[in-house]
Amino acid sequence: MPALARRGIGFWECDLIDNALRWTAPVYDLFGLPRGQPVRREDALALYAPESRAAMEALRAHAIRHRRGFTLNAEIRPGLAGSRWMRLIAAPICDGDRVIRLYGLKQPI
Repeated sequence: MPALARRGIGFWECDLIDNALRWTAPVYDLFGLPRGQPVRREDALALYAPESRAAMEALRAHAIRHRRGFTLNAEIRPGLAGSRWMRLIAAPICDGDRVIRLYGLKQPI
């Protein structure tokens, strides 16, 4: 994993029961947030450009409904850092027929 982190690639996970997010250090860096700080999903969503947020939410809903992953190039606006693009890769974790978490990678592009 250190080689991925050197390239700015981080891992993330979202628990669908409570929408709790877990990020590795490169994801915090990508979003311009202090490492280790608890991040609420709604606060992270606010950092997406509107069109990217809408696309991500539609793909997320489809992934949960159909138990499928997705990849999206999304524009984010992390505070004073200005606009930047990232690749979001997501995959479901299922318990039987039910998706309980989404996880994947985020990387700068």
